[in-house]
Amino acid sequence: MWETNWIAVLGAALAGFVIGGLWYGPLLGKAWQAESGLSDEAMKSANMGRIFGLTFVLNLVAAFILAHVMTTYQHPGLHISAMIGFGVGLGFVATSIGVNYLFARNSLKLFLIDGGYWTVVYTAMGAVFGALV
Repeated sequence: MWETNWIAVLGAALAGFVIGGLWYGPLLGKAWQAESGLSDEAMKSANMGRIFGLTFVLNLVAAFILAHVMTTYQHPGLHISAMIGFGVGLGFVATSIGVNYLFARNSLKLFLIDGGYWTVVYTAMGAVFGALV
């Protein structure tokens, strides 16, 4: 049985949430909105409480599973944990998004924004686990 460091899971989920706020806000928000085809009206009419709440819950699930993956390495430290997170983000998540985006005919720019986001998030989550576990 593996033990979960819930503070690390919460910290990793929070890191993903904060990065998302910056990534899809001041850093790449307008580019993402344009590539997604979302009007200003659509953005204003969204139920942001629901979106943010469910986003945090999903980040908690992702962080919990990544915590489980990290336990198989028996406390690899900050650098290796960040590399594992990077590998998960780029190798599993971004590539999966890429396949979906190819069939949906989404733009390369949107793929780079979304795939880049998840790669950065999982790298940060890995770093949190490396620092706290």
